[in-house]
Amino acid sequence: MHDTLHRGLPPQESFSSDERAALAPFVTNVDGPVFALVNMPEVVKGALFARYSRSAKSLRRLLLDEFMNDLPSPARLGTSEDGPTRAEKLYDRVFQQYGDDSVAQLGGVHLACEGVSNLLTKVLERGRLMAYLEQSTRYVPYDDKLGGRWKYHTPTELEGPLRAEYRRVLDATFDTYARWIAPLEEHYRARFPRDADTPAGAYRRTIRAKALDALRGLLPAATRSNLGMFGTGQAYETLLLRMRASEATETRAFADLMLTELRKVVPSFVARVDRADRGVAWSAYLRETEIETRSAAASMVPTVAEHDAPEVQLTDFDPEGELKVIAAALYSTSTASDQVLMDRARAMSADERRSVLRAYVGERKNRRHKPGRAFERTAYRFDVLSDYGAFRDLQRHRMMTLDWQKLGPSHGYVVADAIHEIGALDDWRRVMDGSAELYTTLASQGLSEAAPYAVPMAYRIRFYMEMNAREAMHVIELRTAPQGHAAYRRVGQRMHRLIEEVAGHRSIAAAMTFVNHDEVELERLEAEKSTELRMARNSIPAAE
Repeated sequence: MHDTLHRGLPPQESFSSDERAALAPFVTNVDGPVFALVNMPEVVKGALFARYSRSAKSLRRLLLDEFMNDLPSPARLGTSEDGPTRAEKLYDRVFQQYGDDSVAQLGGVHLACEGVSNLLTKVLERGRLMAYLEQSTRYVPYDDKLGGRWKYHTPTELEGPLRAEYRRVLDATFDTYARWIAPLEEHYRARFPRDADTPAGAYRRTIRAKALDALRGLLPAATRSNLGMFGTGQAYETLLLRMRASEATETRAFADLMLTELRKVVPSFVARVDRADRGVAWSAYLRETEIETRSAAASMVPTVAEHDAPEVQLTDFDPEGELKVIAAALYSTSTASDQVLMDRARAMSADERRSVLRAYVGERKNRRHKPGRAFERTAYRFDVLSDYGAFRDLQRHRMMTLDWQKLGPSHGYVVADAIHEIGALDDWRRVMDGSAELYTTLASQGLSEAAPYAVPMAYRIRFYMEMNAREAMHVIELRTAPQGHAAYRRVGQRMHRLIEEVAGHRSIAAAMTFVNHDEVELERLEAEKSTELRMARNSIPAAE
């Protein structure tokens, strides 16, 4: 079973003996797709992960090429003891004597997971109390091969003719994606010529991002990505328990690899994960409830395909939500009870209510200036049906309740206008139809965990986002910013209108002053120009 789990792991970059020696003090292994960062300053770890998200290089290659001069020399690292350190013995004693889980919140690990599918990235990024940076389909083109193969995951569940057909379809998908990058860049250069005030580098990166944005819908969910993570021991334990409950072989294989690397850095924090009476029992519980709920849904809920359903619906809100926010805004500066403040808010005139919220929100200079916790007093539940590419970006917002349905082709797919304009529509449809046929074949063979890997990101997925008004302000203002992808900008703009027009929370909507409803053609241009100017001012070469 162990060999089956690990057979589908991605090919790894090889390093020279000198490079291996240079890397060894700073990573927990030099060869595998999962490794932790050790013996380096926290600021370097953060900078390294930030660079990682916009580079096609592996993390270890980036470390060698760009960050070695920022690290301590091996001679200054000191020597490590054999066996548990004093701190590890203390943690072990606390766990054993007191069972105090909170101590596992006090130690963290930077972990790299390389070559994971885009389905697995959503599993890895599900936890609220962790930080993630993922390789971007906007800045990194998937037009090169690794080990002679396109960068996609092949599920180990597939054998024989099914495996060959899967690879034939996905190879054709990547061929199509790579073939249209240059024509689409040429199309955008002709449509949006560079003016004299735009630096050449900023213009080049903007055009590339625009082309990759339009084409990312071709990429299947099997597309491999690199992911940098930071979390506490407790957060990793929770993640691993959930991963070990999965029916997907890739997910369980990476859970094994992560557990191995975490035990090299924080062994005490993950000691319970594979104990029969603790972690194993917990994972079994998660797996059993998933299976039972899926069975109940299959018998009670009809299968629904919705090609024409609204992209965003506001399915739940509190009609008195705005009143409750006003009462909460007054709470900390008064001596009155909740009930008294609610009664007073109901008795206020519309002008009085607006004046309270205006005072509480104040004059916001930028979107990072947010009002306080009174905005957490009311919430909204949105049901969203967007393409999988937009879902990937929106799912990263974790300070809310968010869940999603399994990816498949039943809800149809989206097509960017530029695909029509450059004559690529027939190729686009060929990829979508071939992928849907492969999905159906795999699902009919009982391979329900493998089938979603074949589905391109242009296909729509249903998910919900339930958030309080404070989080809604953060999400909507960020995701409607001019430099954002058109797909999730549209979702954010619709959410804002629904809060104002359907919920009737006009003052809350008005407080979201940095929501942008403008149509933007070259989304990244102003951001890239600002970056270029900032880098030039500090004599730093811009990263390509």
